[in-house]
Amino acid sequence: MSGTPGAPHLSGVPMEYFPPPPRRDPWLVPAPPGSRYDRLARTRLHAWWRPVAGTLAGLAGLMLAGLAVILGGATVGVIVGAEIGGSGGQIFADPVVDLAINLLAIAVVLPIVYGVVAWIQRRPPGTLSSVTGRLRWRWMAWCTAVAVGAVALGQAAVALTYVVTGKDLGEMFGWVGWERFLPALAITLLLVPFQAAAEEYVFRGWLIQAFGSFLANPWPGILLSAAGFTAVHAYIDWGIVDVFAFGVLMGWLAVRTGGLEAAIALHVANNVLAFGVSGADGSLADALKQGSVPWQTLAGTVVQLGLYAIVVVVVARRRRIETVSP
Repeated sequence: MSGTPGAPHLSGVPMEYFPPPPRRDPWLVPAPPGSRYDRLARTRLHAWWRPVAGTLAGLAGLMLAGLAVILGGATVGVIVGAEIGGSGGQIFADPVVDLAINLLAIAVVLPIVYGVVAWIQRRPPGTLSSVTGRLRWRWMAWCTAVAVGAVALGQAAVALTYVVTGKDLGEMFGWVGWERFLPALAITLLLVPFQAAAEEYVFRGWLIQAFGSFLANPWPGILLSAAGFTAVHAYIDWGIVDVFAFGVLMGWLAVRTGGLEAAIALHVANNVLAFGVSGADGSLADALKQGSVPWQTLAGTVVQLGLYAIVVVVVARRRRIETVSP
């Protein structure tokens, strides 16, 4: 009798007695095909605790990473002899350096929110970007072109409102010279895209999808994420209206267009203009404080957001931008 001595002879035993080992799920599991953007966290591995744990882990990571950037920047500043502190409670007396540290402290959220999605929700991090699982760069370019035009027309509307209401345009525009403006512009162009994208990934990405993992209607997530977005800014009076309206529209566009590209594009264009104007007129330190804004700026908000929403939706429809997962 052939075979290993002492081993059972298996010849002729039906294979059904030896079932295959149980299949193990891959670590990253996408949402079912046909899922809307806000429902991309609703995978077959979804459990009530995953969005909760992810939110807590993200908050902890944000605080630790932001603190590390601030402490690291302050340490480097001391070593190179930069003046620490300023009259407005800044980290550095130089508003350009202070701007860089503040933008970096927000930008570091990007890898944290990606990690939370991958390790706690166990879904592809790219599903934060869009229903296709990635940033759609060609669509981003279209949105950026529309955003630049919308922001420019919004600023023109603000200027016109200033003139009509008798407000001095000098309060809106100023000039400090190229020597002071160029460093501010360089930091703005280099870091604002990451800062603005990080905020979009947190508020229009993580939060809307966290609510969407429980709720079939996207509006509670859109409104609550806009409220959270408004709360982390230091604006008061009309500034609250402006930021909340921006948050609501960006949340709606994320769901309507199936991704964050439209929200990121307008956020970047808006912040580049805001910090660019502040750098040009020497009020960069005041821009970081935020605070009150004139009611006339709401004219620009209406024009900018209204025009942007209409054009983006029309272009998205004509270009057949994906709105559900493949």
